[in-house]
Amino acid sequence: MSMVAMEVSVADCPSKPRGTGQDGVALLTVMMVILMLSLLGISALTTTGFENRMAGFTLTGEEAAAASDSCLGVGANLIRQALIPINSGAIPPQFIPNPVPVTNAVILHDEIYGRSSVTGASTKNSPDTATGTPNLVLAVNGFAVSGDIDFLYIDNTTGTSGATTSVYQINCVATNVALGTTSSVTAVFACTLTAGSTECSKKF
Repeated sequence: MSMVAMEVSVADCPSKPRGTGQDGVALLTVMMVILMLSLLGISALTTTGFENRMAGFTLTGEEAAAASDSCLGVGANLIRQALIPINSGAIPPQFIPNPVPVTNAVILHDEIYGRSSVTGASTKNSPDTATGTPNLVLAVNGFAVSGDIDFLYIDNTTGTSGATTSVYQINCVATNVALGTTSSVTAVFACTLTAGSTECSKKF
């Protein structure tokens, strides 16, 4: 082969570019970076979602506790009003039918006084419950609240001109109407009635 022919054949052969075997490395790198950024974004969204749910649960719990506490206040006020001598025969009418159901008014009166108005039998620590046969039924900010009042005992305080202290347990359950979740709170309420007084002093 002549020298001219060799030069022509060499010139006809395509030369391979430098960096042979690295085709697509840049694309792969970009894809990896996009994948990592996507994972970081998903992680951030998931964390934010969890935080929002936790904040929602906390808020719902606080609202339920507030609804239950309002029931305690209503129960304490009802006890004080029922123990006033002029109301000794029945639950004051302003409490019926809200928050005291009509069908439960006589039972609640007997429970507050600790004895049955018909038979005279003791009604201390009555077995009824807030979720079973509630003494109180309220609607508070989207919560259905039911309450139970139980007479516990009478403490005849000595040295205080014959003052008597009636001690009660008030249990309230608030149910979120939309979610069905519940929150319960229980308190012991003492109502001290001094001889000659028309209203007892309260203390939780």
